[in-house]
Amino acid sequence: MKVVVKNRYLILVMGMIIQLCAGIIYMWSVFKGPVSAHLSWDPASASITSSIMLAAFVIGIIIGGRMQDKYSPSPVALAGSIFLGLGMILSSFTPQSSPWLIYVFYGIIGGFGVGCVYTTTVSVVQKWFPDKRGFATGMMVCAFGFSLVLFAPLTKMLLADWGVPKTFLLFGILFLVICSICSLLLNNPETKQQSNMPVSTQKQFTTKEMLRTKEFYLLTFSMFFLLPAYFILNPLFISLGMERGLTENLAAFGVMLTGVASASGRLLTSWFSDYAGRKGAIMLISLITLASSLVMIFAEGVLFLVCISAIAFCFGGSASVYAATAADLFGTKHMGLNYGCVMVGFGVSALIFPIISNLLSSIGVYTYSFLVAAAGCAITLILIAFLKITEKVKPNKA
Repeated sequence: MKVVVKNRYLILVMGMIIQLCAGIIYMWSVFKGPVSAHLSWDPASASITSSIMLAAFVIGIIIGGRMQDKYSPSPVALAGSIFLGLGMILSSFTPQSSPWLIYVFYGIIGGFGVGCVYTTTVSVVQKWFPDKRGFATGMMVCAFGFSLVLFAPLTKMLLADWGVPKTFLLFGILFLVICSICSLLLNNPETKQQSNMPVSTQKQFTTKEMLRTKEFYLLTFSMFFLLPAYFILNPLFISLGMERGLTENLAAFGVMLTGVASASGRLLTSWFSDYAGRKGAIMLISLITLASSLVMIFAEGVLFLVCISAIAFCFGGSASVYAATAADLFGTKHMGLNYGCVMVGFGVSALIFPIISNLLSSIGVYTYSFLVAAAGCAITLILIAFLKITEKVKPNKA
C-alpha cells in the first residue's frame, strides 16, 4: 500500500530519523576494539572495515540515486533500510573462525544500505524545499552527524553489558524496523503540490550533461581536497590527543566533541549558505580547515581540542553545503545520481587518506600529514574561486 504524504515538514522529519540511524557509518571506531577482542582479530585488519564501508557507502549513493531518480524514493529507501538492518544482524553471527565476514556484513552490506538511504533522503528534501535547500539539507545531514553523539555512549554501554553479538543484533532489528516504517512515508511532491511551491528556474541536468560541465569537476575535486584533514585526523583522535597532553578520558571526550561539532557544522553552514551563498560557505570552511590543520602541527591540550572541533565542524558543514550546491548547479530532477557522482570525491578521499594516516601514525610523523591537509584546502579555495553558481528560486504565483 502506497502512503502519500503531502506535508513537506513531515517528509523532513522522516528523513532525519532515517539519517540518525544511518549515521552508524561513523561508529566503527567504537565497535573496532570490542569486535577485535571478541573475534580474536588483528586490530589493524579490523581498521580496514571503515574504509570498506565508506567505499560501499559511495556505491550505494550512486546506485540508490539512479534508482530513486528512475522510480521513487520510498522503495529505494526501503531497500536501503533492509540492507542496513541486515548487515548489522548478520554481523552478530560472525564466527571467530571467519572475522573477515565483518567486511562483507558490516562493511559492504551495511555500507551499501547507508548509501541508499542517505542519497534518497537528501535528494527528496531538495525537491520539497527548493526555497530552503540549505536549511533542509542541513537538518537532514545534521541528524546523520548527531548519530555519533547519541549512539556512541549507548553503544559503549551495550558492548560492555551485552557483548558484541547482542549489540549488533539489537541495532540491526531497531534500524530495520524504524527505517522501513519511515521509508514508506517518503515521496516526491506531486504536480499539484509543486504548483504551490517556489519555482526553480534552472536547467535540470541529466548525468551525461553534468559530466560534460567544468562545474562538476570543480565541485568534485574541491570536495576531494577539502576532506583530508578530517580523514587523516579521525583515526588519531585519542592516540594523538594523549600525545598532545590530554588524559585518556579527555581524549575520549574529544571524540564526542567532534560529533557535536560535526552535527553543528551541518546545520549552521547550510543556514549560512542560504544567506551568504554556497560559494562563500565553502570558502569559509576551507579557510577554517586550512588554519586548523596548520595549528595542529603544534597544538596541545585545549588548543588541540579546539582544532579538532573546528575541523569536524567544517567536515560536517561540507556535507550539507555540497549537496545544496549540487542541486543549485545541476537541478533536482536527477539529484540522486548526480550527487552520487559528486560524492565520488568524498569516497576516494575517504579511502586514500586513512591509509596515509595509518602509515604516518606507525612511524610517528604527523607534521607532513597536516601540511598535506592544509595544501588540499588551498587547492579547494582555488577550485571554488572558478565555480559559478547562478541558481534562482522565485515564488510561484499560481
